[in-house]
Amino acid sequence: MANSSSKRVYNWYISLVAAACMVLYGYDASVYNSVQNSDHWVAWFNNPDDNLIGAINTAYTVGAIVGGWFLGGPCADYFGRKVGMSIGCFLTIVATFMQTFSPQGNLGCFIGGRVIIGLGQGIALTSGPIYIGELAPPEIRGKIMTFWQTFYSVGSFICFWIAFATSKHVKRLGEWDWKLIVIFQILVPAIILALVWTIPGTPRWYIKQRNDVEAARQALRRVRATEQEVEDEILQIREAIEFEKEISSNYSALWKDRSVRKRLILAFILNAGQQVTGQGSLNSYSSRIYQKVWGKHSGKITLINALNATFGIIFTLNAAWTVDRFGRKFLLILGGIGMGICMVIVATVETQTPTLPSGGKSNSVGIGIVTLFFLFIFCYKPSWGATIWIWTAEVFSMNVRAQAVGMASQTQNVANAIVQQFFPTFLNNCGFYAFYMFAGVNFLLAVFVYFCIPETKKVALEEMDVLFDGVNHVEKGGDMLNVEDPHHANLEPVLEIGPDGKVTLASEVRQVEDVRQQEQQQQQSSVSKI
Repeated sequence: MANSSSKRVYNWYISLVAAACMVLYGYDASVYNSVQNSDHWVAWFNNPDDNLIGAINTAYTVGAIVGGWFLGGPCADYFGRKVGMSIGCFLTIVATFMQTFSPQGNLGCFIGGRVIIGLGQGIALTSGPIYIGELAPPEIRGKIMTFWQTFYSVGSFICFWIAFATSKHVKRLGEWDWKLIVIFQILVPAIILALVWTIPGTPRWYIKQRNDVEAARQALRRVRATEQEVEDEILQIREAIEFEKEISSNYSALWKDRSVRKRLILAFILNAGQQVTGQGSLNSYSSRIYQKVWGKHSGKITLINALNATFGIIFTLNAAWTVDRFGRKFLLILGGIGMGICMVIVATVETQTPTLPSGGKSNSVGIGIVTLFFLFIFCYKPSWGATIWIWTAEVFSMNVRAQAVGMASQTQNVANAIVQQFFPTFLNNCGFYAFYMFAGVNFLLAVFVYFCIPETKKVALEEMDVLFDGVNHVEKGGDMLNVEDPHHANLEPVLEIGPDGKVTLASEVRQVEDVRQQEQQQQQSSVSKI
């Protein structure tokens, strides 16, 4: 029992190391929001206009799309999930120095850093959720993946509180009031680079890329409670991979297989939908949004942003006890309806109340609007925040998982680039009427999930294909390997005599060993024919 408990703790540890990659994303999204609130940053880059502000945000998105769509999958597949996370962290550190030490007036250097940081995060955000999904037990996979989105809020939390602290010492810090915010971005990737080599690789990668069953077995023994669980999973992985050898594992497989194509399209819609709920605009431009409510009170706005990030952590943790209890589908529907209602009320309150001569709203109206945005975050974080990542990381089969997760997750950035490029102008011209659009989108997303998205809670990764009208890779692979039971390895008790003459009871994996012998015989037969 104690051994099982220690393994569960270790499973949480390795998952949290991987989930820390999401801190990179949360911090970076908040960095750009925070520096826009600094007069020194605006002056340093010669007062960029709305189009340039949007272009800087889009530069990151372009890098992230390239990283996620074209580099993340190959890095995760060929070099391993751990190496993918490491490459992403290294690029983030390089890009952070580029942005921090951009020469005065040289916006090109700052934008270049934004592109590189996008590349790094596109790679890291592909490997991270795959790593968690492949090592977390199915019964707690959703709970563990909750911390993926929670760490996004942790990144925002760190960034916004640093921004709040620097806003209290603007005169003393000068241009370092924004440079400190940017340079602290190296903190978490440096920690990940130090810890990533203490965690095991994933068993699916060991078997698929290296054909190293023993390394896969050793990795699973560190995170599974019994030998039976280890061998069952090894067997299912080998069966699935055996079947997947007969089908394509490159990008073309995403479109050739009707079941995979269906999942990819659904994942595209869900991930794009996440960014047009209104959360993406709040994250990138909350300082500008709150200026329409509070005027140019930068200290108050940075405090609101910091509190928003703090409550975001708490709100996201709600998914930890709800996602495996009520399911992914229920949370997405409830979250979409809740967010839509909040956006309708926010837009109505702001547009139907008088604006003061100072350009802001009365204190009571301002408090009401901030409260409604916090309620929006309460609805968003455990649903369209956390659950989208959980669903995306678990629905694809092994042969296309890395490519599909990378492409689907970066659809967030495609949607985000389109919306955020034009949102500053939209907000200036239409004010809070813009939030009626987000309300409509949220209601439509809830309807879409109700009719189109199947429930995936507690379904084993190798069994996921059946949910989407595909073939069962485990059973098909089991037929190809001629195993008796494709879902359970046959552990038979045997007596072993040690060097000291003592007799001990051990276990022998008869079914898996039979498969090994068949493979060896086939290889020897092929060699003899040559």
